[in-house]
Order: sequence, then structure tokens, then C-alpha cells
Amino acid sequence: MKIVVLKGSPNINGSSNMLADNFIKGAEEAGHEIEEIDVAHANIHPCIGCVQCGYEGPCSLSDDMDEFREQILNADMLVFVTPLYYYGMSAQLKTLVDRFCSSNSSIQARHMKSALLTVAYNSSSWTFDALEAHYDTLVRYLNLTDCGRILGYGCGTPSMTKYSKYPNEAYEFAKSLR
Repeated sequence: MKIVVLKGSPNINGSSNMLADNFIKGAEEAGHEIEEIDVAHANIHPCIGCVQCGYEGPCSLSDDMDEFREQILNADMLVFVTPLYYYGMSAQLKTLVDRFCSSNSSIQARHMKSALLTVAYNSSSWTFDALEAHYDTLVRYLNLTDCGRILGYGCGTPSMTKYSKYPNEAYEFAKSLR
């Protein structure tokens, strides 16, 4: 399976990227082809709502999304990786998701699999409710099949995350994908 990992953390050595790295290791060991898109460090501009694309066609903006669009449309699975920022995905990942606008029909027609990897300092039971609701809406709208999610409660720093169960869960989850 060809898996595109959409990394939305501005912190290269942060907790969510730690989960992504463990996921990637497990997926590669299971024989999957992995492509990473480091959204947070890419040259990608926010959608300007011009609808020049007609919701399926060339975007009026020209940036790294031109390349990312190809990678995304050739994938069998998208993995959304983000730290939890104010109970939602990072602005960097949201910028990429908003740019799906020019590929809606193509993404929907692919019937891709998806997963969510995220971390938060907070460990309250409701911590990920808003992010999960947004992710569930994306899954529904884009015609994705959710394969699972790793929700890293209490992972406020890389050292907290490293000694938690979540890196291993990300690794084992990826190894189990078929």
C-alpha cells in the first residue's frame, strides 16, 4: 500500500512527529511504501476561496501543493499527523487540508484509507473531541475509510511522549495495516 504521511507539526523533533516516525517504521517493516509531506515546513499558501479551480482543477496558487496534489492522488492511504493546538489540528495541516478544495472529486473517487495521529498535553477525556469531530467530517466528506487513530493523551513534551505507550501504539498500528 502507498501511504502518504501528512506531518503538520512545526516542531521537527516534537511529539507528533515522534508518533509519525514510529508509524513510518512499522509501515515500512510491513512492506508499505511511504511518502512524507512535511506540511509545516513547506511552501504552501492558504486557500483564497477564489474557486477558480471549480473544486476540481488547477489551483490559482502555485506552490508546493502542486507536487503534494500528485502524491496525495497517487496514495492508497493518508495519515494526518498533528499536535493538538487549541483543540484542533495545527494551522499548518489545516492549510493543506483547505487546499484539497481543488481536488475534492479526485480524492473522493480514490476511496483512500486514512488515520489520525495526534498528541496533546491535556489528558482529560474530552481533549480530542473537536479534532476527532473534524477528522470524522473529513473522512465522511472525502470518502475515506478510517483505519484508526492514535490519540496521545498527556504528551506535552517529547520526553513525556517517548516514555508513554503511544509511540509503540503508532508502530504496532502501522505494522497491522493491510
